[in-house]
Amino acid sequence: MSVPELYVPLEEGDLSLELLREDHREGLRAACAEDSEIWEIYPFCYVGEYFDPQFDSLLAGAPGRRVYAVIKDGTIVGMTAWIAFGDAGWSIEIGNSFIVPALRSTGFNRRLKRLMLGHAFACGHERVVFKVDVINTRSRAAVRKLGAVEEGVMRRERKTWTGRVRDTVIYGLLREDWLAARA
Repeated sequence: MSVPELYVPLEEGDLSLELLREDHREGLRAACAEDSEIWEIYPFCYVGEYFDPQFDSLLAGAPGRRVYAVIKDGTIVGMTAWIAFGDAGWSIEIGNSFIVPALRSTGFNRRLKRLMLGHAFACGHERVVFKVDVINTRSRAAVRKLGAVEEGVMRRERKTWTGRVRDTVIYGLLREDWLAARA
């Protein structure tokens, strides 16, 4: 990822995003443990014995990925990431997202994604991508509410930590889509 502006903390009222650090470990562990069933449809598991290896891999910083702790009123309530996708500085993915069950269907995720989208487009990106498991109907609906357009399905795109082979839906949100959705 070549756009350092994407690596800054972001905040709006009681919502803030901080680059993931070691001191976020226990707060994120507690947040992820609030919904042990959701991880069945995620590519990786962040509960129990799986948490520390996954957290360590996030801290190590996979190429092209920058992870944030999602914080509400000083408490870690999830995570999200910028992920390289397409041409650097032109297109980026928002992914690796999770928020605690208590904040789902409250508008919090929409605020979070709007904060990230506004920042991505302010940094000059023309396109933001979301990749969602075809069976994750809640996330698919949330992405559509942001104005993203379903562009297709990548069949058998990956094998998840459970061994299930996942089909992944690609959604794209262009700068003009974003401006229209905000109007």
